Parts: sequence; C-alpha cells; structure tokens
Amino acid sequence: MNEDQTSQNRLLVEEVEETEQVNGTTILDHQPPSPGLRPWQWWMLVSLNIAFLLIGACGAVILSRFYYVRGGTSKWMGALLQTAAFPVIYIPFFFFPSPKKLPAAIDRPSIPRLSLIYFLLGSLLASNSLLYSIGLRFIPVSTYSLICGTQLAFNAIFSFFINSQKFTPWIINSLVLLTLSASLVAVNSDSVEHEGVTKGEYALGFICTLTASAGYSLLLCLMQLSFEKVLKKETFSVILDMQINTSLVATFISIGGLFASGEWRGLKDEMESFKEGRVAYVMTLVGASLANQVAFIGALGLIFVVSSLFSNVIGTLSYPVIPVAAVLIYHETMNGAKVVAMLLGIWGTASYLFQHYLDGNEVVRLREMSSNDESAP
Repeated sequence: MNEDQTSQNRLLVEEVEETEQVNGTTILDHQPPSPGLRPWQWWMLVSLNIAFLLIGACGAVILSRFYYVRGGTSKWMGALLQTAAFPVIYIPFFFFPSPKKLPAAIDRPSIPRLSLIYFLLGSLLASNSLLYSIGLRFIPVSTYSLICGTQLAFNAIFSFFINSQKFTPWIINSLVLLTLSASLVAVNSDSVEHEGVTKGEYALGFICTLTASAGYSLLLCLMQLSFEKVLKKETFSVILDMQINTSLVATFISIGGLFASGEWRGLKDEMESFKEGRVAYVMTLVGASLANQVAFIGALGLIFVVSSLFSNVIGTLSYPVIPVAAVLIYHETMNGAKVVAMLLGIWGTASYLFQHYLDGNEVVRLREMSSNDESAP
C-alpha cells in the first residue's frame, strides 16, 4: 500500500464506523483501549500512532518512487510492494485484542460466498495497485500525491450511488475543489519534463493514477456494502480479516502478473544495475512494503485510541507532507500551479471531513434524544 492504500485503510474504517452509527453503536463503543491508560501513556500512544501513520504514508510513496528513479522498471513489482507485507497487519491484535463482550452473534456467511467476495475485492485491489505503480513510474511524487487527493471526491460519488450517501453543500464544495486541484495538476507542464519523462508517459501516469483513485473509492464502497449486506457486523477482527484476505488475493495476483508478463526474468539484472547497489535494492523493496502496512497500523491505532475522525484528519496531513518531502528528497519543483493545487486539495479535504464531523454530531444528538426518551417516566 502506498499513500493511497493508506488512504484506502483510513476511509474503510471511516465507512465501517458510519454503518455502525446507523445501527446505534460504533466500534469505539465496543472496545476502547484508552480508559485504562494514564494521561501521559495515552499521549505517548497517540503520538506513536501519528508517527506510524505519517511516516508510513510518506515512506511508502517516497521509497516506491525511489525504486523507479534508481533503476527499477517492473510495474508488477511496484504493485506487489503495496500488499506483500500484509502479515504485519496481525501486529495490532497484540495491542488491541478483540473485545470479550460483543453484540449478539449473527450468522456468518458461507465460506464459498465469503471467498468470492474476498477474491473479487482482492482482484480490484490488485488492479488498482498496478495502476498506482504505473503512475509512480511516470509522474513526480508531488504530482502523484495531489492527484491521489481526488480519491475523496470519487468516494463521495460512489457512496451516493452505492451506499445512499447524500450530497450536502460541504460534499459538493469538496468535489468542486478536488476537481479543480486535479485539473491544475493535469495542465502543469513542468511535470512533463521531470526525469526525462515524455508527454505521452506523463499523460499515461496521470490517467492511471486518477483511474486508480476512482477504483480505490469504488473498492471502499463495495467493502462497506459487504459489511452491511453480507458480513452484517463490523468489529476490529472483521475489519482486519477483510484487509488481510483481500491483500492476500492481491498479492498472489501481483505475483502471477510478475511471472506471466515475464518481468521476473529481468529482476536479477535490475538488482545488479540498481544505482545504489544490490543491498539498497533489496532494502528499498522491503522498506516500501513495510511502510505501507505501518501506515495502516497507525491509522487503526488512532481509530481505537482516539476516534475515526481524528485518524482521518491526521491521515490527510500526508497530502501536503508528501509533496514537501518530494521537494527535499528528489528536488522536485513546486511551482505556483502545484502550490495552488495543494491548497485547493487541502481545502476540499477539510470540507469533506467537516461534513463527517457534522454527521457525527448529529448521531450524538440523536443518541442523547433517544436516551432521554427512554429515561423519561
């Protein structure tokens, strides 16, 4: 998972929590880990998870781009980096164990039906990972990150048709701003000359990244639909099962693509010709894979220690942080168009999150009204 797979994980938990709020309960109500912590311990845990999320998100994109800049060419290897380290996701089980008391058990779907869902979602995840890999190969990190910000706009659109989410003025404002942000990046001619990339390759990278952002948003909405209609429950373990199994499918598909395309034959030469050496080649691949999963662990940690909204707010900080990191590490140019696009993206993201903040307040208000009605004689 790169930055956008990080964005996938954040939005997945957000959509799951929204579904539970409709039913009158949230994951946080089931298993809050923070009450037993002292204030300084709580702040330490929050700070640690913030570091995991931001460093993981930035590291995944920076290292994946480093792979291509220093001599890597395999698009399937780039896709594999986004899911291959999924076993690391089991780590949160040690820190946030499943709660002892859960809502009444609901009939689990049949194994064939569940397997089909995991396979279809995992296939979509693999396709998106491949598209993101192509995007990172041909466009600068700063441009890539700004385009990825449009994922929230696509998420709102697909949620409207699939999950019956309503369009509010704040959501519409977010759609307009994120669309303008992507449009500015599309016409930014400075990026075309970056690292000797041709106009055709830049256009391909832009289209693939934009398509992958739309695909990930579709994936999130389909995951939410699966929680609502098939799994019919949303707990910590169920969320992790979904992530682990879809990542497993995507990993096998990426491995299959690596061999079917014949790209595996060039990996040895690729490692030998890597500009920083063979050790750096291996460390880059391992580091990028782990960074994707570290970001997800950080996002989950913030969900359970603080709230889903806070996790999303921190996660959106990666959008302006990654372009800045790209300027410092790769000396990319941040011209006026990119700066304006970044500001529009931040504004659009803030509008999207503010709407969810309003929705959360409305849920709290309805709960209080319901509690008062029940307690009334």
